[in-house]
Amino acid sequence: MKNNLRWLILIMVFVATGLNFLDRQVLSITIIKIQKEFNLDDVQYGMINTSFLISYALMFTIGGRLTELFGGKIGLGFSVLIWSIASALHGVIDSFYQLLIFRFLLGVGEGGCFPAAAKTVSELFEKKERAFANGIAIGGSAIGAVLAPPLTILISNSFGWRWSFIIPGAVGILWVICWVVIPWKNSRTPEVTPVKKQKTISFLKILSNKTALVFLLIRFLLDPVFYFIMFWIPKYLNEQRNVSFDEIGKLLWIPFLALGISNILGGWISDRLTKNGISINRARKIVMGIAAALTLSAIMVQSVSSVALAITLMSLLMFAHGFWITNYITAISDVFGNNGTSTVVGLSGTAGAISGLLINPLIGLVVQHYSYDPLWIICGLMYPLAFLILLKFIPKISPLKQELVISH
Repeated sequence: MKNNLRWLILIMVFVATGLNFLDRQVLSITIIKIQKEFNLDDVQYGMINTSFLISYALMFTIGGRLTELFGGKIGLGFSVLIWSIASALHGVIDSFYQLLIFRFLLGVGEGGCFPAAAKTVSELFEKKERAFANGIAIGGSAIGAVLAPPLTILISNSFGWRWSFIIPGAVGILWVICWVVIPWKNSRTPEVTPVKKQKTISFLKILSNKTALVFLLIRFLLDPVFYFIMFWIPKYLNEQRNVSFDEIGKLLWIPFLALGISNILGGWISDRLTKNGISINRARKIVMGIAAALTLSAIMVQSVSSVALAITLMSLLMFAHGFWITNYITAISDVFGNNGTSTVVGLSGTAGAISGLLINPLIGLVVQHYSYDPLWIICGLMYPLAFLILLKFIPKISPLKQELVISH
């Protein structure tokens, strides 16, 4: 029963991360209609994305730290509740400024999701199965992104674009009700010992730890690539590839399905390698190295002539990202354990969101005054650069020394 309960909790986390990405992606699809209705330009759209990323950046760290103190159940529950309300509010906007405000509120809720998900996995699963569990938890985000285009377009065409925000918000509130009633007591495996007096790693010690800073730098470099895929690809397909609004819903799910598969597969491969006697350090880096090599294919997106080939290359990039992010988050868990995982994941998410909010307006300027071409070249080069940084500055992924941990 205990074993089954933790897997039920993991499925709920999977659903939560799915809603997280579904809710945030609705705007990237409906913006095609919203821009026309409210007469918004690409720079304003970049500002709207930045509004989300500002609060997202703040709450990744704040939410991560609060989750460290109160646990995964409370942390994830509050996150889903806040962003679900914010999502529903998108459906009643009547101005650019209201969209800015509600987008900010969405980021407040969504920022705490992945630190809480990582904390939940760290609380319930032992190291040898943690990468696979993280893959499932994170994989929900990709499935949410898969469902977002067809569902958003179906709802938008049937009831109007406003209901594309209201309905997912209502589903999120229903999820919170289900989450609250799940009993967590005694759901851990015997290998994961509950700590009566919660221990955390000092916030200042984390910020002064070289390994933590390298993880933050990597996220700072790579998150703008993922935000570009999330926020700009529907517009790219529409404007550069002449793909209609309805056709986008038939194509955009494909890269995110590749992401969902690789989230889980990347975790499974990593855990399989460790079970076959390969060290955790080598297992995580083998999968991340494969991912970095695969992302080079993104450079060719700009040069292929057909939409099908472009979607294929985008799918390969997202497949590689799934391998990378699952093992990246698991590597943080390997180093910082149950005492600091959600804090470091939160800080890294903040670093990535800050980078994203700085870059997003620049993306708008590049797109508006030049083209998408240089953006695809950058997408193809950043992961190999991040992997070289990982090899150089984190020669061995291993647990922190005990003296860095203090009682809270």
